[in-house]
Amino acid sequence: MRANKPQSPFNLKIILICFFFLFLLFLILRSTFSYSQQNNSPPHTETPTNPNPKDCSFIPTCTKIAPSLAHALVHYATLNITPQQTFKEISVSLKILEKKSPCNFLVFGLGHDSLMWTSLNHGGRTVFLEEDKSWIQQINAQIPSLESYHVNYDTKVTQADELLEISETEECKTVSDPRFSKCQLALKGLPSEIYDIDWDLIMVDAPTGYFDGAPGRMSAIYTAGLMARNRENGETDVFVHDVDRVVEDKFSKALLCEGYLREQEGRIRHFTIPSHRTRSARPFCP
Repeated sequence: MRANKPQSPFNLKIILICFFFLFLLFLILRSTFSYSQQNNSPPHTETPTNPNPKDCSFIPTCTKIAPSLAHALVHYATLNITPQQTFKEISVSLKILEKKSPCNFLVFGLGHDSLMWTSLNHGGRTVFLEEDKSWIQQINAQIPSLESYHVNYDTKVTQADELLEISETEECKTVSDPRFSKCQLALKGLPSEIYDIDWDLIMVDAPTGYFDGAPGRMSAIYTAGLMARNRENGETDVFVHDVDRVVEDKFSKALLCEGYLREQEGRIRHFTIPSHRTRSARPFCP
């Protein structure tokens, strides 16, 4: 998720700051509404003993911004580099996060927008998978609260056509834990806990894929879809960025399935993939 194209930093910075203030306003209004409901409910017969006047539970005006959101506002207000996704593209994921957060959110890629994703999933678990160890160290030095892991990719963009053919084989259509999959596209070297969690959202915005020698996102897209299908129940919202590029376009349509496509805005696609474990006869694509 490192920037590789020039952007308009001033405009995007203003948009992101406004974006976080709107999100903060939403949290405050939700808290106020919740208090109003409690205040209109029948009184309890028991009263607390010696209530602490400084306790927020007794003073409705004691609502304050969560530390992670405060950190994010300061971070983006003072940052000269802005995230790659546009406001409209970010809004596609935001709509789902507003419904599902706090939730489990897996992101392929680590970058200047990572604190934003963590903050928008306040109270949930957001994990980042990154190909570049030195980049992880650099970002963690700036934002040590982020949870990130290094990933090795053994593919190249030049292999994309061959791998797309391989994805049509029976081994790749079989739904299983990626660690035990026989498909060449499955990522098997991730930390074990990544496979053990049912992810509610998965964002594929890495690895690098804009030149022939780059690893490309073929395996990341396939593994994201496999994790979604292999969850115990429910469904996973999967987002793929940079679908204006050939690999992201072809692999997202083929492996995440056009039948599961819910929306495209600019360079991002949103798929909703149900669990295939709850219905064994469900086809790989609808």
